[in-house]
Amino acid sequence: MTATKQQQKDIQDLLSTITNSLRAFSLKLTGNMNDAEDLYQDTALRIMTNAEKYNPGTNFKAWAVTIMRNIFINNYRKKVRRNLIIDQTPNNYYINSGNKTVLNDGESEVTFNELQELVDRLPDDFRVPFLMAYQGYKYDEIAEQLGSPLGTIKSRIFFARKKLQKMYEEIMRERSSVA
Repeated sequence: MTATKQQQKDIQDLLSTITNSLRAFSLKLTGNMNDAEDLYQDTALRIMTNAEKYNPGTNFKAWAVTIMRNIFINNYRKKVRRNLIIDQTPNNYYINSGNKTVLNDGESEVTFNELQELVDRLPDDFRVPFLMAYQGYKYDEIAEQLGSPLGTIKSRIFFARKKLQKMYEEIMRERSSVA
């Protein structure tokens, strides 16, 4: 069922009374003047093409705003779907890998022995709680075993980590300046 010429004219008159409100709402939805204008145009077109669906005497503005909101949501969903990339390629990890092996220097850069040497350089007050924490003891267990307050143990482990980090950074800086 198509709208009569009178229905079309009535809808155009009603639309002209709320144009400013619809434009403001479209700007609020999109946050961009160009997108807001496009949304307004789409909404106006949809209102005009569906003029026969409007029930005279009901709230025209609410009907128009609902149409605009639905268009915005549908456009947003289309945009999200368009940007969604689904990788449907098989997991052929070894295709064209060849026979060459590339050595990874990351594993040999800092060895466990070097880290152990750094830990050994820590004062006993920091090294012992740090090693116990590393071995899996809980803070309260360490505090009980060493006969120290829990807060002291936590701070010693914290400062041990900070000191190790600083020592490690110094070694890395020395290595980079030599290379």
